[in-house]
Amino acid sequence: MTALVVAHFVLAAFARPLVRRLGTRAFLVLALPPAATTCWAFTRWETAASGSSVDWSWAWMPAYGVSVDLRLDALAELMVLLASGVGTLVLLYCASYFSDTTPRLAGFAGNLLAFAGAMLALVLSDDLISLYVFWELTTVFSYLLIGYDSEQRHSRRSALQALTVTTLGGLAMLVGFLIVGQEAGTYRISAILADPPPATTAVQVAVLLILCGALSKSAVWPFSLWLPNAMAAPTPVSAYLHAAAMVKAGVYLVARLAPAFADVPGWRPVVMVFGAATMLLGGWRALRLHDLKIVLAYGTVSQLGFLTLLAGVGNRDAALAAAVMILGHALFKAPLFLVTGIVDHAAGTRDLRKLSGVGRALPHVCAVAVLAALSMAALPPLLGFAAKESAFEALLHGDTADRWALGITVAGSALTVAYTARFIWGGFLRKPGVADTPVPRVGPAFLAAPAALALCGLVLGPGVGWTDRLLSAYADAFPAPAHPYHLALWHGWGTALLLSAAATAGGAVLFAARDRVARLSRRIAWPTADGVFGQLLLGLERLSLQATGFVQRGSLSVYLATTLLVMLAGQLAVLIADRPWQGASAPRLWDVPLQGGVAALTCAAALLCLTVRRRMKAVVLAGLTGYGTALLFVVQGGPDLALTQFCVETVSMIVFVLVLRRMPVHFQESVSTWRRAVRIPVALAAAATLGVVVWVAAAARTASPAGAAMVEETAHHGLKDVVATILVDLRAWDTMGESAVLAAAAIGVTSLVYLHRRAEGTAAPTEARGRTAWSVTAEPLTGVPQGDEGAPERGWLAAGATLAPEHRSVVFEVVARLLFHPILVLSVYLLFCAENMPGGGFVGGLVAGLALITRYLAGGRFELAEAAPLQPGLFTGLGLFVSTGVALSGLSDGTVLHAWTYHGHLPLVGDFEFGTPVIFDCGVYLLVLGVVLDIVRALGAKIDRQIERAAAEKAAARRAGPEPGEATP
Repeated sequence: MTALVVAHFVLAAFARPLVRRLGTRAFLVLALPPAATTCWAFTRWETAASGSSVDWSWAWMPAYGVSVDLRLDALAELMVLLASGVGTLVLLYCASYFSDTTPRLAGFAGNLLAFAGAMLALVLSDDLISLYVFWELTTVFSYLLIGYDSEQRHSRRSALQALTVTTLGGLAMLVGFLIVGQEAGTYRISAILADPPPATTAVQVAVLLILCGALSKSAVWPFSLWLPNAMAAPTPVSAYLHAAAMVKAGVYLVARLAPAFADVPGWRPVVMVFGAATMLLGGWRALRLHDLKIVLAYGTVSQLGFLTLLAGVGNRDAALAAAVMILGHALFKAPLFLVTGIVDHAAGTRDLRKLSGVGRALPHVCAVAVLAALSMAALPPLLGFAAKESAFEALLHGDTADRWALGITVAGSALTVAYTARFIWGGFLRKPGVADTPVPRVGPAFLAAPAALALCGLVLGPGVGWTDRLLSAYADAFPAPAHPYHLALWHGWGTALLLSAAATAGGAVLFAARDRVARLSRRIAWPTADGVFGQLLLGLERLSLQATGFVQRGSLSVYLATTLLVMLAGQLAVLIADRPWQGASAPRLWDVPLQGGVAALTCAAALLCLTVRRRMKAVVLAGLTGYGTALLFVVQGGPDLALTQFCVETVSMIVFVLVLRRMPVHFQESVSTWRRAVRIPVALAAAATLGVVVWVAAAARTASPAGAAMVEETAHHGLKDVVATILVDLRAWDTMGESAVLAAAAIGVTSLVYLHRRAEGTAAPTEARGRTAWSVTAEPLTGVPQGDEGAPERGWLAAGATLAPEHRSVVFEVVARLLFHPILVLSVYLLFCAENMPGGGFVGGLVAGLALITRYLAGGRFELAEAAPLQPGLFTGLGLFVSTGVALSGLSDGTVLHAWTYHGHLPLVGDFEFGTPVIFDCGVYLLVLGVVLDIVRALGAKIDRQIERAAAEKAAARRAGPEPGEATP
């Protein structure tokens, strides 16, 4: 099972080269995974029909009880055959429907195959969480398929609408899954069905949330608005998503959970009322539309309501009727969509008012359409008739609610007959006063897929008994009645047959009076769901604008004050309500007096920040608070944390200084006395509250600290540095996520500075290169007359000569030259000694960044370009790639890292270990180095260039002199 699911996604990834090489013939190759799945499912028919199942489970993370579970039983067998069988034929149909010049064909092909794989995994999932994951994958792929023609506004809007509606329903369903899993003690669907949780209030709420997701996926009212608009997708997408795949997911979920939850209060009223309403509203709307695909779309909405009603009734015969109706609906709705695509291709229109005589010009296409339409209208001897008979019979012998539902289904069936006749009349028959539509011939390959599906509906009508064992195996999960129903085309004369005849006659009358019905429908039409959805979005947008205008005042101080006050109120409320100090040990002021002294100095530096007016002084004082915190780490015995804090504060202060070059010296915000009087108490109160909370929390600990377990685990692996081991081994996934956030932040910062090319102006001039302490050159300097050079200049930096003389410092250049390589060696040492000494990839990358910052401060932006000629994005991307790849590699055995370790010996180094944690740390090292380099280039080199440009413009204006008529300064 797993190989079949994976094959869909793997081949979908290769859709682009296949389409580029084979054109539309690539669809023949892409159809192989669903075709193989169909064949495999047929080999498992007997197993599923006998009531057994094929189970597969992979203990992904056994320590956490996380596994991936798949299960093929009778209902899954039916859905797999539909999703894969119809998917195969649709992919084959695409080879004739599209041309080699169709734009974005490769992306469409890959998305369609990947969607088939997601649908296959969805119906095979035996776990609620994995089912939700594949559920949302179908949502994403359907969004991409519906919005295929992204240049059209209608396509984009329809795709977004489908995504919005189904995703919101899916989120509600996820909450329901979590509640059910907690109440049942397991997320295994088969285990929940075998032993359902009691119908507590929590379970009742969970069932309603799950139904919300199922109804939104299957376009049941009031969520039915997205499906007709989804007809903006190409016809193969409509045939697959809305006949055999996506919309069937909601019906499948109702059918899957009905044996366990049909008796929960709230289940039956929801599925029966909303299903019946959808059946009537969708069928009535289809009677006044003119686009053939839209007529079929509203017909699909109507029949999905019928399927939801049957699947959710909760008795054995209704479940059997729902299963055979799912099969019948796929076998007649998919060919009707595919035939509509053929007509649209041949005639260039789908407007039934403009089509005339197409049936005479395309008799084979018309025959396939009539065959599928007869099944949709439930006329014998087609499969649709047998399915409708079983539905009437199941509802006929039910309770009072079932009989009410029976009357509604008869009325809905009459509407089905009416819009089916309207579809055939509008698409293929001649109309008075309308000239015959010229259409070319259609090749047999184009017609093969819909013809095969329609013939299956014809064959399975008399042969519906062949499916009885399989579908009854699912229906037998419900309590068996005294006389269980069995599938057959003919059950003799009876009430069900009479109801079928009445529905057919009623549909014929509605079709005969189609003009009056259309006028009546337009006269009593209420606002469409699509219009209501648009008004809701518009209202939401206006509300958000009003709320944003009220809250977002553009004042950073107001935002900070609001955040601090909310935090202050929340923390004080918790302290007052819980009173954690009661029964806690008395909190200590310090472990050693030195901690108190350092803390007092740090607090003094923080308080002085409240009174300063100069920006540089504020930066220095804020930096002192960071250094004070690092000293507290040193006193407490945390050298790793102290080293990291020192490096971070140093880099942060340098970045602040670089930014301050383009800002005024003093704070220019005019703050009144009363506002300052409010700000200071708020800041002090928030700081004091947070400090007290941390202090009390440390004293109120009741559980044993986790540090001892971490130390023991680290020692078990023969390591000494607990912090580094936690970051790159025990909690490597957290570190990987934080690294990704750091990279995203760096990209965001630099993107605000670089409006054009990121490498703009980074190369040093040719005449500045080569002037280092190791190569004394007599090459004349630019701008110095020949013969006046004097003694040859010794350049300590590669681009030091590019700086103006007043900006150069020989001492600084010499120090930078002497320290650059030792600092780089130190950064590498910190990287590789992290297992047993303070260090690690993060602090090593910061130290390497400090080496580059030193070169920049000493020699300017060209010196930075010479020191780091590669782009920062290369380091950032490579580091993120390495750390992510190593983290993902550990998932194969359910661990985080420690997938591989090498023990070796070197003559000078001695014994050493090199494993995946070290490689992971190397990725962090590269990422941090790239981030620091990117920020320095953005806030240093780029701003340097701006300053130089402004100075050059000012000098040029000064040389140009005053304009005529102006006074000379």
